Parts: sequence; C-alpha cells; structure tokens
Amino acid sequence: MAQDGLAWEKLIDGLRPLGDAMRARMPERLRGNAQVMAESMRLLLAGFARASSDALVGDRLHPMFVPELNIAQNIFQPNADTIYKSCLIEKGGSYIIKGDRGTVRMIILAQMGPDTLRTGKHHPLLGQIDFDTLTLDANGHFELVISPQRPAGYAGDWRELNALCEKFMVRIVGCDWGVEREPRFGIARLDVDEPKGRPSAATLNTGFAEMPGITAVCALAFPTHVEELRNDGYLNTLKIFDVSQMSGLAGQFYYEGAYELADDEALITEVKVPARFRYWSIILTNDLYETTDWYNNQSSLNDTQGVVDSDGVFRTVISARDPGVHNWLDTAGYASGAIQGRWFEASEKPMPTIKKVKLAEVKDHLPADTKIVTREERALALRNRRLAAQMRIIW
Repeated sequence: MAQDGLAWEKLIDGLRPLGDAMRARMPERLRGNAQVMAESMRLLLAGFARASSDALVGDRLHPMFVPELNIAQNIFQPNADTIYKSCLIEKGGSYIIKGDRGTVRMIILAQMGPDTLRTGKHHPLLGQIDFDTLTLDANGHFELVISPQRPAGYAGDWRELNALCEKFMVRIVGCDWGVEREPRFGIARLDVDEPKGRPSAATLNTGFAEMPGITAVCALAFPTHVEELRNDGYLNTLKIFDVSQMSGLAGQFYYEGAYELADDEALITEVKVPARFRYWSIILTNDLYETTDWYNNQSSLNDTQGVVDSDGVFRTVISARDPGVHNWLDTAGYASGAIQGRWFEASEKPMPTIKKVKLAEVKDHLPADTKIVTREERALALRNRRLAAQMRIIW
C-alpha cells in the first residue's frame, strides 16, 4: 500500500471482515436465503452511511446535527414516526441550540455517553430534554443553552450538561405527516470562538479509522433479535420489550413479538386505547429487524393515522395482501419479521391480544362498523403517504 497519506486501502481492509462477520451473525434459518443475505448487505451499507457522516463533518469543537436513523439509515430499528438526528459534543463544553419548534407532536433531546456507536455497548440515557418545556416566542422560536453551569447573566432556557455526555440525539416525532410543520434548528458552542479551519491529516485519518468499527456496531447489533423472539416462544404473540438500558426514552413502554404468516393468513391485533396518552404507534420489521419500508407501504400506523373503533379498541390486520380495511399493516413481502408497538406517557400500558385467522375470514372477526377501504381509496392513501413521508426533514 502506498505511503502517500491516502488511507483508502486501509479503510477497505478494515471493512473487508464485515462480510464474514455478517454471515456468522446471521441466524441459521436465514443463512441459505439469498434474498435475506442481499438485505444484510443493505444493512451493512446503512451502517457505513451512518459512519460516513461523522467522518465527514463530525467535530466536537464545531458540532453539527446529522442523520442518525431514518429510511436510508435503517439501523437499530427506527420508529416510523421519528426522525433521529445526533451530533458529537465535547464533555464539559457549552452549547446553544436555536431554531423553530415547528408543530410536530414532540421533540426530545437525549444526553448520551458513552456513545454506543463507538463502544459497541448499549447504555442508558444520561438525561432527556423535552422541547415542550422550552419557552417559545410569538413565532414558535426557541433558544436553549446546555452547559455545566448557567452562563453568567443568561436568563433564557438553560439545562445542565451531564459531565459524561459526549453526544446529543434528538428524536422528532411527527404523526400527521406532511401537515405538521417540521422543526428547524442548529447548534453551536459558546466556548469556542475560532473558525474550524482546515482539518489536519491526523484528524481526518482518525475519523476514517473509526468507520469500520461504527459500521460493524450499526449493522451487527440486531440481526439476531427477531430469531431470539422466536426461540423464546414469542411467535405470533407479544411481550414487553424493556429498552431502558438501551438509550430508550423515559416514559415509553414497548411491546413486541415475532410474526410468521402464509399468504392466505392474517394476524388481528386488538387493544383498548388508554384514556390519556401523548403518542402511540405500531410498526413492522423484517427478519433482520430493519423497519419495514414505511414510506412506500402502510407498514406502520400511529394515533393520527389509525382508526379506533367505536368501542374504543384499536384493531389492526397484519397480512401480505390487502384485507380491505383501513387499519391494514402490510408485511410488504416479508412472510416473517416482528411487530412492535409503543405507548408514550400513557395512563395505561395495555398489551394487545393477537390471533391468527384466514385472510378470507378477516371481516368475520371485526366489528360491523370497521372502516372499509376500496382498492382505489388504498391507492390514493398510499400515494399520499409516500408524498407526506418525503416532506419530513431527514437532514
């Protein structure tokens, strides 16, 4: 390899073992499936895409929010309604975040450390800041300082920076896609006045050297998760999923289970909606725990998109073919995968029931007033869903 300062071959050599690492990580049931193995390549590339952002613009002295999880970086099983953005920060620094709150359901900033992408280990959050606790001006704009101590003479919104924090991650949860106004915000340091200037070769190479490790953490974290659910007996049934030690939000309750369906079968979920809640949703994933493409399929529903029946029960039909009801969750070609739901700040945390039926008999198991959808209505709904999803701001 040429010693001319160009570390491309070193990067490729660092990435090369990840193919065999993915093969070894793949559940035995899936290893001979060429389709799934091709999808595992997509997972590796998504991890590499995530690693690229930090290598290109990550700078703890000059932080910038970059995409963390989304439709193109489908790692760690992103929630369909959430845009995830993150930035690297320096411990002990002073930061100002300014912007437009928008009208999305909620925005929550998490303080994180150590950084899972760099340690390969999950860690609980160090704290979270709900943007609904911030002061907004007449135009919906906010200003927030996060630092070890409140700056002298500063009377605006301030939150203490945890001494261990080395990364901020913001979750932007939207329910009425394309209608809610997306937030806009930026971050800068209050204790760094110098321009960034030209990064040194050492700085650049340090960022490049991190890429194989970050790619591995992102891509190899969860390919076994659905298989573990199956092995534990949670196939076409549901269980509580505790993510409190895995960067999960305080106040959020998760349930999940694996599914497997023939083309002529369907699963019906039923749950009494809590009297009070801030947000709820249900999504599907594939066998590799990638969230099923929610832009181009109705593979997720939230409290705005779904229809609650007159008895206060939210019912979904999970199937490969359209059952002709509004609350269809499309498996989108994945005969097996996972179901996951969440309640956030809800008065109750109910666990849905689930039953398998023949697709042709679905309507026999649903209330008479179930909302029916024609083929033409579905086509229009999917078209509008695609458009609305793209109106969400990833970067």
